[in-house]
Amino acid sequence: MPLPTLFVHDRGQMCNNILQFGHIHAWATEHGVRAVSVRFAYKYRYFAICHTPWHNFATYAAAKLARALRLLPTVDFDIETPATEADMSALLGRHRCAWVDGWQVHFHDLFAKHRADICRLFAFVPEVEQAAQLRMMPWLTRKDCVCLGVHVRRGDYARFLGGRYFYDDATMQRLIREFAALHTGRSVVAFVCGNDPALERDAYRRAVPGVTFVFPGGSPGEDLCLLSHCHWLIGPPSTFSLVAAMYRDVPLCWVRSADMPVTAEAFSTFDRLFRQISETFGAPRKW
Repeated sequence: MPLPTLFVHDRGQMCNNILQFGHIHAWATEHGVRAVSVRFAYKYRYFAICHTPWHNFATYAAAKLARALRLLPTVDFDIETPATEADMSALLGRHRCAWVDGWQVHFHDLFAKHRADICRLFAFVPEVEQAAQLRMMPWLTRKDCVCLGVHVRRGDYARFLGGRYFYDDATMQRLIREFAALHTGRSVVAFVCGNDPALERDAYRRAVPGVTFVFPGGSPGEDLCLLSHCHWLIGPPSTFSLVAAMYRDVPLCWVRSADMPVTAEAFSTFDRLFRQISETFGAPRKW
């Protein structure tokens, strides 16, 4: 008999999708169920999961059609209270296959248990990995070098949560300067990635002359891969930097206010920040 299958409709952007699918994949793995990401079946083709069985455009199109024709039941977890394991078990008790939607499906303990498998699914394809490594040479292998990944998030952050985490260049430059002060005697290289095409690169070099700046300007997948290889990460709260930290437990500093200082204690782990998502972005709002 075929495995029960959950077609997961991931919401938001790329790294939201990775974490959302990771929760359901972890639950499905624990219970002998197949989970298929509708989003990674046709989009964001930077990851190993995009080249596994079921993750192709034909599956995406067939699942969408079945849902539109009401042949595939839809379960929406966009609710005040996050879905529980009992909710998921009841879902499969009613349907062997279902389209699962909504933000509120969180199984942090199961995610932690199956995190290595999730990282394998979202390992970068060779061409993305090679592009990131090429941009980081030769600094990554130098023992006297500290590679800092800086995530500059603009665009939608001007409006998201009323602009709470929208920081200007002067703030980002101060953060980098304070990080460098924690690593005197080491060569600090800041790899600045983000979604602001108007970023004034020379202003960063003038503001923090003791730091070497690299502005990779790659695809979202290449930038995410590059950040995942850095020694430290800093930026506003965002699932983009959080996923970058996920692969190798890179210490991550989420800057929660424009005047927050950068100290050694400001850096945290993926698991701790992941479990704080709701309070950081405002439960039960999307993250």
